[in-house]
Amino acid sequence: MSTTTAYPYNEGGYTLYFNPICPFAQRGMRALNAAKIPYSVEHIDLQNKPSWYHLVNPQLKVPALRTPDGTILIESLVIAEFVADQFPEAHLLPSDAIERAQLRLFIELFGGKFIPNLFKVLGSKNEEEEKQNEQALLDGIKALGKELEAQWSRESGKGGPFWNGDKWGHAEIVTSSFIGILVTLKHYRAFSVPDTEEFAPFNRWHKAIKAAPEFIKVRPDDKLLIDAYGKFVPTTSK
Repeated sequence: MSTTTAYPYNEGGYTLYFNPICPFAQRGMRALNAAKIPYSVEHIDLQNKPSWYHLVNPQLKVPALRTPDGTILIESLVIAEFVADQFPEAHLLPSDAIERAQLRLFIELFGGKFIPNLFKVLGSKNEEEEKQNEQALLDGIKALGKELEAQWSRESGKGGPFWNGDKWGHAEIVTSSFIGILVTLKHYRAFSVPDTEEFAPFNRWHKAIKAAPEFIKVRPDDKLLIDAYGKFVPTTSK
């Protein structure tokens, strides 16, 4: 590792600045793993960030990715798409413009209807608020299920259970970290997605993600997740 620029990096290779608990950072690692390219990891303690980290990312967030030519990329969705485009032989993103647009719409839906509602459920301050937030999350999950069903009916979806049929790809790279956080809702809120027909597509996808080696390799231990995400739960709710 070189420190000639006052921060550590892998000279001539990729360096991922990473924290295992952060779902955004997990996106970056899963993208690099899926592309099967070598990289080095610099672990960033989010509670005690290194004094040099502002030189890597002035926003002091993870992930950040330093490329072999010294370019530093930030923002997890940007990094994941860069990796997919830089290594097309991994076939992480579709080359067809319509298929890519459909995938982006699914990711946009996930970012708008799943991620924020996930954290709202955790942060609910009373029973009424929790009920409303859970319903919003369930509505989002149903919407995602409909999109999954539509995709699986297309030639590119090949019947599932992943977005690209039986192949782990970009859709799972950028969403699975947040799917993993559902374990914290079960612990703190006794929340789980109902095992009913209307939620069947999402549950099928969820089950496939949890069993995928690409997910398991990066996923933190349940206890670490539960302990880390307790900070989002009001003290009176724990």
